[in-house]
Amino acid sequence: MLANRKTKIICTIGPASESKEMMMKLVENGMNIIRLNFSHGDFEEHGNRIKNIREVVKETGKNIAILLDTKGPEVRLGEFENGVEEYEKGDVVTIVREKILGTHEKFHIQCPEVFDDVEVGGTILIDDGKMRLTILEKRDGELKCRIENPGQLKSKKGCNLPGVKLSMPFISPKDDADIRFGCQMGVDYIAASFTRRKEDILAIRKILREEGKPDIQIIPKIENQEGFDNLEEILEVADGVMVARGDLGVDVSFELVPIYQKKIIKTANAMGKPVVTATHMLESMQGNPRPTRAEASDVANAVLDGTDAIMLSGESAAGLYPIEAVQTMDRIAKAMEPTIPFRERLKASIKTSQRTKNDAIAISVADTAMALDVAAVIAFTQSGTTARRISKFRPEAPVIAVTFDEKTQRSLAMNWGVTTVLSEVANNQNNECELARAIAKEMGIKVGETIIIVAGYPVGNGATNTMKIIEVK
Repeated sequence: MLANRKTKIICTIGPASESKEMMMKLVENGMNIIRLNFSHGDFEEHGNRIKNIREVVKETGKNIAILLDTKGPEVRLGEFENGVEEYEKGDVVTIVREKILGTHEKFHIQCPEVFDDVEVGGTILIDDGKMRLTILEKRDGELKCRIENPGQLKSKKGCNLPGVKLSMPFISPKDDADIRFGCQMGVDYIAASFTRRKEDILAIRKILREEGKPDIQIIPKIENQEGFDNLEEILEVADGVMVARGDLGVDVSFELVPIYQKKIIKTANAMGKPVVTATHMLESMQGNPRPTRAEASDVANAVLDGTDAIMLSGESAAGLYPIEAVQTMDRIAKAMEPTIPFRERLKASIKTSQRTKNDAIAISVADTAMALDVAAVIAFTQSGTTARRISKFRPEAPVIAVTFDEKTQRSLAMNWGVTTVLSEVANNQNNECELARAIAKEMGIKVGETIIIVAGYPVGNGATNTMKIIEVK
């Protein structure tokens, strides 16, 4: 049946949701994509999760894609002798390049490039910003720093360096191995953590080509000022983008995060690239069966801003109420979507359209769908390009992408408003109306309702060049 929600839902899979039974429930309640966080777990764990979701897909016939989220080029503290040290405001410490067992006075950061890239007066934020240090002196392989607030420093905690352009390699040996594992397992998306520039995306593309999987889509995660500053050039070579608000909110001032979120969504919409809004969306539902009103508003506003997908992290991976969290996202998205100003969105997106047949037809589809109140748009597509371009212009009618390849079907799981159908019968100019009517009726569209057919001929040339308006008989 036709999906009655256009916004897609991504669920992070972890201990609370990794069983086949739980994944089945997540799918039944609206999950479209599973996220595997490779900051945690090993190949065996993630391999079992992939096996489980594939079995669920086989049993349900649902189109569920797999997103591999890399650990990324993280900066972390080394080990402390006692595991943890307590500090007061004003304490002075020395951070060293040399790998040592940390004490109260001196400890190690596991990134040698930091000592060259930072400047005196700069800030080091540790453990998601819980501890703030100011750099007082910079010597060869040493940083003398002042503790700016009381608290603890613990072994292996993450470090953020606001405003610093790090020279460390983007792809670590771990990320390289994880990406290659994902290729072998047939994942559909790679979420690239801590993307800073377009070269980061191109480095992943190189690995995908080496593994014979160039069609895996890359979704950069914008988590720092440098990534935000380079957003457009990153999007030019990427397949989408994620607003990763957790680390972004540490690297930049928290009051800027909503502004950056809106800007990232607007830019991605204009470029026709899917955008995911993530982190802390329903955070309280890790322990409570209902969201706070602020969380409900947060999800609602992301939908209204134009996000293609909304994501659950700890809520579905380790929380007590993963099913309720998905149901909550589903309810909020369904409530908000009818309030989207479709005509205004179409006018805005026309300004950023390309002078191509694909975009000309996609614009006509969105406009005609509103003018005639059509029941659905049937888009025949081999590569997924036709459906993606139509999605960019946000038609009020649902888009049914008819494809003949499971890989293409999964590649559309993130795109707003697109429901997919896998067809064994190829379309041609003689059978497309009959085929479209049959698919429409299978999807619950009634006899007498109007549908739009979109296709490209000759089939497979990558260009959308026909549009028909027909009645379901």
